[in-house]
Amino acid sequence: MSEQVVFDRTPQGLLILRLTLALFFAQWSIEKFIHPEAAASIFAHFYGLQISTLISYVFGAVELALTIGLLLGVARMIALGGLIVIHGLSVIVSWYQLLHPWAAVPNHLFIASVPILGALIALFLLRDRDTLLVVKIGQP
Repeated sequence: MSEQVVFDRTPQGLLILRLTLALFFAQWSIEKFIHPEAAASIFAHFYGLQISTLISYVFGAVELALTIGLLLGVARMIALGGLIVIHGLSVIVSWYQLLHPWAAVPNHLFIASVPILGALIALFLLRDRDTLLVVKIGQP
């Protein structure tokens, strides 16, 4: 009888999840600087709020800071928790599009926000096992 060696690939899987989520959120964060009018339009349409260019920059900076924390694996409670809140709110406010993907103007792309939220929550729950390419601050 041969002994089977089982490798735990959890750290590699979590690294892939962390890097791809950071790529996703970096795009949205940077857009708030490059096209602040797009952020203003989104806030007006989905949240019913009128925001200035300055507010778009502030939101972009906060989101980018959280995204960098996610990318580097630092301050995970804050980075992941903040992104879960931000993204969770965006999922909630797009409820109509989620429930009516084939409305008069079809847009089934909103459903992609749901697995992104699930991936964030999974990474949050498994953050202690996410050990590859993590920046360790204050540790030897």
